Amino acid sequence: MKTPGNNPLKIYLRHLLLFAGIISFSCAKAQPITGSWKGKIDHKNVELKIIKNGDSLTGTSYYYQSPNSYRRYSIKGYFDDRDNSVVWWDDQLIEEKNSNKLLTTKRATPYRSTADFNCPGGTKMYLNGKATLKDDEGQLMGPVDLQKFTEHTFDDEWDFVIDNYTVGANDPILIDSIGKLALVKPVPRAPALVAQARPKPSPRPVNQQPNKQVSIPVTTNKPIEEPTPKPVVANVPLTNEQKLATRSKQVVQEIPISGDSIELRFYDNAIVDGDSIAIFLNNRLLAEHIRLAEEAYTMKLAVATLQDSNELVMVAENLGSIPPNTALMVAIVGGKRYETRLESTEQSSAVIRFVRQKP
Repeated sequence: MKTPGNNPLKIYLRHLLLFAGIISFSCAKAQPITGSWKGKIDHKNVELKIIKNGDSLTGTSYYYQSPNSYRRYSIKGYFDDRDNSVVWWDDQLIEEKNSNKLLTTKRATPYRSTADFNCPGGTKMYLNGKATLKDDEGQLMGPVDLQKFTEHTFDDEWDFVIDNYTVGANDPILIDSIGKLALVKPVPRAPALVAQARPKPSPRPVNQQPNKQVSIPVTTNKPIEEPTPKPVVANVPLTNEQKLATRSKQVVQEIPISGDSIELRFYDNAIVDGDSIAIFLNNRLLAEHIRLAEEAYTMKLAVATLQDSNELVMVAENLGSIPPNTALMVAIVGGKRYETRLESTEQSSAVIRFVRQKP
């Protein structure tokens, strides 16, 4: 007699589901999101270049009618490998080329896209989801259907990172530097000045006297030198240590130290919008590239290693899609719970002081 648990069909289906789960997990781990993606967003032709930098995403997007008519943005976003979800948005308009007048200013609509990262069969990779307005997530615009390709239509500075991502080009400092270069607009070359030949002066009339020669001065036209355009110097992005040193510090709260350890939990304080932070304790880097989310990022501090007065600093690595960078920090100290709302910008960093109580 066959019990329900031993039904061959059910056993087969369980194995099939388990295999599909393994394939989905392997897809996220083995196949990088970094690369060139082509397809449509809101029924518009798109080429997307995504670069994974820690938990964050950067890169560029091209909305095009042809290689000579396109609108290009820088993008920001994040990738959650727990459920293979990808979120990115058009951040800054870099370039607009409109040779055929197919793109109009009225249609310059930056999008916010949410998609699932899929690779059925482990060979082809897709991003499928939906797009909303960047500034109004409640305004649904259209579907997102993209496929990853090895070739690309548009050449830019991100091609080097994509081609060499697995052999060293995934360095965060390099990626941040190239991201800054992408925003530097080329300086138009000064037009060449054409030297115009001046007419030779007419010889002055002279009295015709026999056997007397008249010398006529000859002028030489000097070429006008073309001015050399000044080189464009790209701003090298600051490291987190440099951000800590150059930004002002705003003390938010002072918490007394007790017990053997301190547990710290960091959440996004408002809408999850891609905020990323670095944490320093007494000018020493504890963690960086922390993407704030609804689920807490947790760390613990041993009380025995702390000084009498300690400064915990939250440095904003970015401002997300909704500035400023905000976080909710929950500290569990000696069985007591402290909640503090932290706010960091490109000019200041939030500080929490942990102080030992004097006997």
